[in-house]
Amino acid sequence: MRIGICCYPSHGGSGVVATELGKHLAEGGHDVSFISYAAPLRLTELPPRVSFHEVEIEQYPLLKHFPYTLALASKLADVVKMNELDVLHAHYAIPFGAAALLAKQIVSPRELKVVLTLHGTDITLVGNNASFKPVTKMTIENADAVSVVSTFLQEETVRQFDVQRELNVIYNFIDPERHDLEPCPCIPQCTEQSQKTIMHISNFRPVKRIRDVIHVFARIASRIDSRLILVGDGPDAPVAQELASELGVLDRVKFVGIVDRVAPLLSKADLFLLPSSTESFGLVALEAMASGVPVIASDIGGIPEVVEHGSTGYLAPVGDVEAMARHAIDLLSDEDRHCAFGKEAQEQARNRFDYRLIVPQYESLYAKTLTT
Repeated sequence: MRIGICCYPSHGGSGVVATELGKHLAEGGHDVSFISYAAPLRLTELPPRVSFHEVEIEQYPLLKHFPYTLALASKLADVVKMNELDVLHAHYAIPFGAAALLAKQIVSPRELKVVLTLHGTDITLVGNNASFKPVTKMTIENADAVSVVSTFLQEETVRQFDVQRELNVIYNFIDPERHDLEPCPCIPQCTEQSQKTIMHISNFRPVKRIRDVIHVFARIASRIDSRLILVGDGPDAPVAQELASELGVLDRVKFVGIVDRVAPLLSKADLFLLPSSTESFGLVALEAMASGVPVIASDIGGIPEVVEHGSTGYLAPVGDVEAMARHAIDLLSDEDRHCAFGKEAQEQARNRFDYRLIVPQYESLYAKTLTT
């Protein structure tokens, strides 16, 4: 098949999943064309059967804001015709799903199928905004096929948009081989062998509750010799730094910034924190588990479909930093239990979410769509 993939090129979960999916599809013999305003973060080089097409952004005096969605739709249509694409796979409803449907009309009567994958915030935050909700609903209802990354998101989409169509649950995935790597050199070795490494990876937006990360770590650090590694960047990064200083733990917090390969970093972690106010799946939690790292997370959204409470980590109500810290301290204080949790986390991640199990589900969805 000849497949076009449009996604955000950032380090967020939707862009990561879309990029990894495209690369695995290419490995399987499909031709894959990525279309976005920049090369995806995890597409540092173009493997065989993969191409990248950049949407050019220009400024015109009459346009107060550049109409990116229209430029994207035009570029999608150009790539569809140039590479003779069979399927356009849009990751995220706005703007990619809407632009893909517009591109389908542009290339008509040429046959083109649009597959839409909903990742979470395009439903719970962006798509549910009054300014975008009608467009989001139209996009979901008119795509040729729609997938969602969790059962939670499937139910939430039906609840918020009252859609009656089929929503295929296809989980996010990991490549187990990428989690069998040496530690990343950007994280220094512990000064003492007993020091524990706590890690958090995100885009540092309010939904990730960075203040809770710092509060939980401060409680852990008061009982256990530990350090906190913060990976990523975003608007709440200064908030984390200021709060860490106020709580007296800044000297034990390291800001790594944005990286394109998180597996080597996770190989240094003893525990992963994800206290988000909402997560439709929690890809970083899955990546931590694949590296054998237990997860302490919010009992919210799709996280319970990934993290098993009392087996691969612990879940607590959103904002309950006391419970999260207590679970973390208990786990880090019991070497045998910590080892058992890490082993179970790795086994579940690799047995349930291996890309070799998940990517064929997308291929089947494409094939089914092309025959209907």
